[in-house]
Amino acid sequence: MNVLPNVEYLEDARLFIWRPSGTLDEAAVNAVLVDLVRRESMAAVPFNRFSDLTDVESFHLTFKYVFHVALYRRLTWAGREPVKSAFFVTEQEAAHLVKIHALMTDYSPLRVEMFDDLETAAKWLDVPVEILTPKAGPTAL
Repeated sequence: MNVLPNVEYLEDARLFIWRPSGTLDEAAVNAVLVDLVRRESMAAVPFNRFSDLTDVESFHLTFKYVFHVALYRRLTWAGREPVKSAFFVTEQEAAHLVKIHALMTDYSPLRVEMFDDLETAAKWLDVPVEILTPKAGPTAL
């Protein structure tokens, strides 16, 4: 069941994929977090995450907000099985925000890594690269 249009959950691969686009703000992050937490509570086994930030045109997130989200995720995942969270980034602003998140979740069961190529991310997540490759949209005539 996909609630958000930019979210995909591949049960066989045990992978939650998020591909935000346009402006990334607190409302968008909060919406995906609600969906993620809901899926986590229903999942029989933990699953990894992949966030593709390459289509985000503008980030409207503060250091304080990213800090609090990362701390929340760290605290709510404490004592659980380790999971991997891969971020695919190609822009400096996205990298800065992911670094904050990674720093705050370090030494926790949330293993956060940032990648600038899909093949390396796929290898780290132990999934075929095709799973991480965005599907081509409809072509204009």
